[in-house]
Amino acid sequence: MHIAILTFQGFNELDSFIALGVLNRVKRPGWRVTLCCPEPEVTSMNGVTVRAQSRLEEAESADAVLVGSGMLTRQIVEDATLMARIRLDPQRQLIGAQCSGTLVLARLGLLGQMPACTDLLTKPWVQEAGVEVLNQPIHASGRMATAGGCLSSAYLAAWVIARSEGRQAAVEALHYVAPVGEKDAYVAMAMKHLDAGLDAQGQGVASP
Repeated sequence: MHIAILTFQGFNELDSFIALGVLNRVKRPGWRVTLCCPEPEVTSMNGVTVRAQSRLEEAESADAVLVGSGMLTRQIVEDATLMARIRLDPQRQLIGAQCSGTLVLARLGLLGQMPACTDLLTKPWVQEAGVEVLNQPIHASGRMATAGGCLSSAYLAAWVIARSEGRQAAVEALHYVAPVGEKDAYVAMAMKHLDAGLDAQGQGVASP
């Protein structure tokens, strides 16, 4: 299971790093989470430089892809050469986006008629792309999910875990990262949002 977190120049650390940390709470052979970048190194909006763990072209073969946000997303979606390198398949992959990453999915034409979540700054640009924006932290339907607000990245990561490993695995991952003294309340709130997008059995395990 390879989960690629698309991480571009000017990326938001909270989006990419929180998702990376929560997803890596799953400990099983073959579970691989990478910062997937267009270049060998990318620098965040606050000057943190990281090395790519996988390249953008590898997202096409990943089992799940999360599109992170950043301060340069509007420039990214106008870069036809860069956007052409992002090849995703919603029929096979789990696909999620965080904040302005939702604009990337919208401009790729992957959201269709599905409403989406994003951050308040990006909201008008997503609406201009013809997508209805919801006032909630996460929305999931089938193999697609979007989240809005930096700290909802934990919800997005938990959605991938629930769809791949089952609801209980998502609960355990969120419980680990939740603040002490608030763990039960945090997990209950998160799963209330996530359960709406999981299957009728509440497991949400993706089909092979």
